[in-house]
Amino acid sequence: MLTLVTGCRGRVGSALVSLLHERGHAVRAGSRNSGELSPPAGVPSVACDLGDPGTFAAALEGVDSVFLYAEPSRITEFLAAARTAGVAHIVLLSSSAVLGPDAGSNPIAASHHAVEQALGDSPLTTTLLRPGAFAGNAYQWSESFRSGRPVELPYPDSRTSPIDETDIAEAALAVLTDTRLKGSAYHLTGPESLTATEQVELLAAASGSPVTVRTVSRAAWKASVSPFVPEEIAEALLDYWAATDGSAAEVTRETEKLTGRPARTFAAWASGHADAFRA
Repeated sequence: MLTLVTGCRGRVGSALVSLLHERGHAVRAGSRNSGELSPPAGVPSVACDLGDPGTFAAALEGVDSVFLYAEPSRITEFLAAARTAGVAHIVLLSSSAVLGPDAGSNPIAASHHAVEQALGDSPLTTTLLRPGAFAGNAYQWSESFRSGRPVELPYPDSRTSPIDETDIAEAALAVLTDTRLKGSAYHLTGPESLTATEQVELLAAASGSPVTVRTVSRAAWKASVSPFVPEEIAEALLDYWAATDGSAAEVTRETEKLTGRPARTFAAWASGHADAFRA
């Protein structure tokens, strides 16, 4: 059984490739820029640009299952190529944002929603992983830590249940290798609801870098991220944080159900990545 893992430049995809390889499963690492990949020895890499159908046939040759990122632009062609290649199972890295009432129009959810719909219309067996906020989103504050500047937050009491990307990869490993878990949707979260301020405090404790939190306006935050965050995404994030300001984030047991152990805490993630937050 051969698994194609797409998006292997990402933290989840690269971790999943290593997990599959370590456990003796045949795996192929795919990426738009395959030459930039460094998979484990013995794992082949292949060009697989989910926006370029010309890369699909070679990437999917001999593949039984696919770990798929949510790129909707050529999803119809990708699924047709997967059926032609004999793929039997697709695991989609979706998002818990699709569970909202505005999933089709929300800029954060829309791409995941579109791919989920395409998969739902396909005869292929599909498993949906719907994680919420990634623990790795905290890297957005690393420069403030290293420079000694305050972490600027528009909604410091907004709560999420951040999940370690390694847990997502281990959940993907489970659904790819245990037939009993196929064909369902799983809402993955970390083990606790934390405010943004609490996450900053845990990072400060782990890194030994004292840092303060400064509350800023929506407009100021949006201006600060405008060089690298599209306006519609920034607005959607601000609306999400406003809606969760002071409200407990949902915590599920789906991660534990799939991996067989409790989800990793944010404090543990902070400890393991503390170097990125040291001056």
